[in-house]
Amino acid sequence: MKRVSVIVSTYSTDRLSYVLSCIASLKKQSLLPHEVILVLDPDEDLVKFYKSHIPEDVRIIISDGYGLSNARNAGVKASRGEIIAFIDDDAVADRDWLKNLVKNYDDPYVIGAGGLIKPVWKGGRPSWFPEELDWIVGCSYKGLPECRCIVRNPIGCNMSFLRDVFEKVGYFNAEVGRIGKKLLASEETDFSLRALRKIPDSKIIHDPSVIVYHRVPRGRANLRYLMRRSFYEGYSKALIVKYGSKQSCSLSTENRYLKYLLRDALPSRLIRFFEFKSLSQLLTLLLSTFLVFIGYIYGRTISRVQ
Repeated sequence: MKRVSVIVSTYSTDRLSYVLSCIASLKKQSLLPHEVILVLDPDEDLVKFYKSHIPEDVRIIISDGYGLSNARNAGVKASRGEIIAFIDDDAVADRDWLKNLVKNYDDPYVIGAGGLIKPVWKGGRPSWFPEELDWIVGCSYKGLPECRCIVRNPIGCNMSFLRDVFEKVGYFNAEVGRIGKKLLASEETDFSLRALRKIPDSKIIHDPSVIVYHRVPRGRANLRYLMRRSFYEGYSKALIVKYGSKQSCSLSTENRYLKYLLRDALPSRLIRFFEFKSLSQLLTLLLSTFLVFIGYIYGRTISRVQ
């Protein structure tokens, strides 16, 4: 049985309750991790705070720089397991998360695996917020495959890779990933594309039985956050192209998703546009799609100038 190192990262003392809940869920796994690593931004006060609040059996690592990609890279370099799994600090793992995750690596061609991320809305899901846009809050979204299958990349809140993939491919690109509240994303997409290109016959699996529950605070259940996150998603995809992932499959997932929106999601609301919920979700989908496009065009324009 391959050993699993689980990496959690955080950047603020305000997230202590989330971090403790996340760690507690990892200690209740039906298959226990070999180690749990908490990665912190290089801030003396932050490090001192968490060292006084985190259980002693959790390894605390200090990142070399700020941002999610730097934190994940520091965790990978410090880890000792053959499988390296990642979970967000504001998520909790299903009891069988690791047991179901590890099964995917029985296939020798599997280099990475991830699963389902279920949103837990504080105060409930807004009626105008369609499930197709749950990627905005870091969760699995309607339009993703509903069965176990090969995918281009997992979603960062619930993903894993073999250790030797990092040895062959390198690490997450810190120019792509999130830094604090700056809403860049897609570092896992960039890494997955490089890995699939570098390692012949490799594959990455999406397994819906691999489940984590991701908190969605009230601060993300508003139109302003949705607009910012949509724009930065498009900008992030432009960075994917900029940093060398120009193979034909680089935006294949986005192309399939767009086809799903045009074929299913939008028409299903159009035929019920007289209902407030359908109309509001239709307008939200159109707004988000437009802002993703604007963000992508902006990112591509900036890339050409640079």
